[in-house]
Amino acid sequence: MKARDWKPYAEDRQAEKKRIRGQILFVQWLFISLFAAMAAFICIYAVRNRKTFFDNSYNGREAKLLAENTRGKIFAADGQVLAETVTEADGSERRRYPFGSLFSHVVGYSTKGRSGIEKEENYALVHSDLPLSEKAAADERGSKYPGNNVFTTLRPEIQQAASDALGMYRGAVIATDPATGAILAMVSKPDFDPNEIDVRWNSYLAGDSAEGRLLNRATQGMYPPGSTFKLIDAIEYLEEHPDTWQDYRYQCTGTLEKAGGAVHCFHYEVHGSVDLVDSFAESCNCSFANLGLELDRSAYENTLEKLMFDGKLPFSYPYTESHVYLDAETPEKEVMQMAIGQGETSMSPFHLHLITQAAADGGILMRPRLVESIRTADGSVLRQDMPEPYARLMSEKTAAELRRMMQAVVERGTATKLSGFSYTAAGKTGSAEYDPEDESRSHAWFTGFAPAENPQICVTVIIEGMGSGGDYAVPIARRVFDSYFAK
Repeated sequence: MKARDWKPYAEDRQAEKKRIRGQILFVQWLFISLFAAMAAFICIYAVRNRKTFFDNSYNGREAKLLAENTRGKIFAADGQVLAETVTEADGSERRRYPFGSLFSHVVGYSTKGRSGIEKEENYALVHSDLPLSEKAAADERGSKYPGNNVFTTLRPEIQQAASDALGMYRGAVIATDPATGAILAMVSKPDFDPNEIDVRWNSYLAGDSAEGRLLNRATQGMYPPGSTFKLIDAIEYLEEHPDTWQDYRYQCTGTLEKAGGAVHCFHYEVHGSVDLVDSFAESCNCSFANLGLELDRSAYENTLEKLMFDGKLPFSYPYTESHVYLDAETPEKEVMQMAIGQGETSMSPFHLHLITQAAADGGILMRPRLVESIRTADGSVLRQDMPEPYARLMSEKTAAELRRMMQAVVERGTATKLSGFSYTAAGKTGSAEYDPEDESRSHAWFTGFAPAENPQICVTVIIEGMGSGGDYAVPIARRVFDSYFAK
């Protein structure tokens, strides 16, 4: 073969080698890119979930840190100590809770898996971010480094008032500042003394199935909302009829029988001719069952989703999701029960409270928060939790109308025990039946705020098995309001 005959062959070989090198380089850079992306993802995931990894029982990092650091303190909004570590005469450490059972559920405990703020802020409490000079001074003294401190939004005087008012009842009380989302008080009963958690742990577990002593009823309790659910109905009706809702009329005879179902007003009371405000103020079950049938189901489903039913709440602490069952196939008799907060509808006090809080703040829900700041032992701020809007749950106009309707409940409706004080209040009561065999057995509810014209504090109360919200829950809310305005 002549030399010139090899030239096309050689050129083809060179082109093939170049193509193969290109493919190898492509695969090489592809794997490098994938590896880099995977490494970046792992790093970002590790940073974002560092608390979760740190709290994992397989991670020995915490034990090592506690050998070097003393667990930090937890403070109330006024600077009082809610939790601290004390050193015994023999050198052992013990967690002390100066208020005993008062903050048991919300502050929690630091052993037996931890709970409350002790669990949520565990990462901060066991770390010490003091300057190196301060740590060097501690080394010279032969002492452990003091851990970071957590400053909460909790107000001891309001917490005490809520606890005293709830007394021996089973239930919960929540109080927040609607403008900032700051949680001022969170009480759940029956409670426990976290100072005795290690000693009495087994007895708490043994009795927990019967009394739920370790359960935070404020966030994890699940109850039929009863007439407090009429807040949700009213929101939807006001949103559907922003300019004509005043035209609503209903003739209450004490009982409504329709679509194979029956609803009656509390004690079969006959309310006569009522408009929307009257229906709300007097908590007319028949009127709201009728109203529930008039609502656009598709729109109502969207509103329920916006109001966080069957979904997540903006809260990092343990809570139970609320449930409501409504779609195009839901029978009318079940819609009637849903509209008055009965049937299969269930709700946590905390969820109801967030909706009330949004109504008080012009329709915007501020993200609820328990922590104001995290600081080093020398006072340097490591983290400042600022007020943050979470979402608009209803229009500003709807919120304004709803506030006026809630004020009517206090002025001439089922919550008149809140009227006549130095402050004005607004709210909604509820008597939620929970025993199909005995309609007289019901939970007592109240949710509301004060002052009505410029809300500064929201309060939600649930008392298990105590009947009328107006008779039992309202007086408890009043004592919490009294404590707040006594300042």
